[in-house]
Amino acid sequence: MIATDDQRIVDACTAFGAEVVLTRAEHNSGTDRLAEVAEQLGLPGDAIVVNVQGDEPMIPPAVIDQVAANLADHPEAAIATLAEPLADAQALFNPNVVKVLSDINGLALTFSRAPLPWARDSFAVDRSQLPPGVPYRRHIGIYAYRAGFLADFVSWGPCWLEDTECLEQLRALWHGRRIHVADAVEAPPAGVDTAEDLDRVRRLLGG
Repeated sequence: MIATDDQRIVDACTAFGAEVVLTRAEHNSGTDRLAEVAEQLGLPGDAIVVNVQGDEPMIPPAVIDQVAANLADHPEAAIATLAEPLADAQALFNPNVVKVLSDINGLALTFSRAPLPWARDSFAVDRSQLPPGVPYRRHIGIYAYRAGFLADFVSWGPCWLEDTECLEQLRALWHGRRIHVADAVEAPPAGVDTAEDLDRVRRLLGG
């Protein structure tokens, strides 16, 4: 199912047989938009909903199944999401690449567009390569939620940290909710953040 606030997208998607929900335009994030869809559909509070964001068009189906299963397996978490190892210093310093840091139980400590964690001593000398032994990870923009949590998420409204980083998942951490982060079973291609990324995806899709 595709959720959008743009009638042009509705028309394009229904033309190839997709199920589309037209939402209000004023949502602060994709999660807020998804909450409206869950409400429109009357989903029960324990229904698991997976949000594949429009800027991650090449997400493999196995990854979608994985994030839904991870949420079902971790009742202590309000959200499940995925990551992959980050082994390139240029990507670490790229603000379009979101970094995630998790605890020993796989629960997110924080997400940031900044380099995370900051290797003080190593980066004081050289920022062209990653310090050995530091497990840097790139966040993959896919989420699983329970429908009941989505109503809570909307009721809180954005927090300053979310607005500063432009990362909606920080709203959940700000309110003390847990996010489970697992390494993706299959590494998806990088998301679409720039015109160059869009050209790359078009080439992959043969467009």
